[in-house]
Amino acid sequence: MNKQEIFDYLDEKNIWHEITEHEAVFSMEEAISVELPYPQCDAKNLFIRDDKKRNYYMITVCGPKRVDLKEFRHEHGTRRLSFASAEDLWELIHIKPGSVSPLGLLNNQQCNVKLYLDGDFFRKPGIIGIHPNDNTATVWLKADDLKNLVENHGNEVEIVDLPQME
Repeated sequence: MNKQEIFDYLDEKNIWHEITEHEAVFSMEEAISVELPYPQCDAKNLFIRDDKKRNYYMITVCGPKRVDLKEFRHEHGTRRLSFASAEDLWELIHIKPGSVSPLGLLNNQQCNVKLYLDGDFFRKPGIIGIHPNDNTATVWLKADDLKNLVENHGNEVEIVDLPQME
């Protein structure tokens, strides 16, 4: 699904959302310059794979957090982790680098990418800001609605508590 198809899908499913259109952003540093209605709910998304390229994961965390992949690996019993390639990103979820989003999992026909969602998104106000598969907008959803959308599509979702790294 592209950006407009995501918006249409959310409308069709009658899911509350707000849209913030903005210039293309490719990093959290660039996103800081964008005026956002819920900046504390903006997400950072990591598309990763194991060392055998058998398992793919998306880790979605509150913007300022950093993820220690070694620590994450030990806590979740995965093989060694690294960032997936742009080719893997396109092949599995039809998204280009810079536009990574859990909504891309709606393009994952094999439902073979697991989503790890930061538990902080489920605390008040319970909102998450993610790209609609395009980095020229942020769509704000209730975190529970995002979780349900991805699970109903068939991808596994796990809520995780990820610490703030120093």
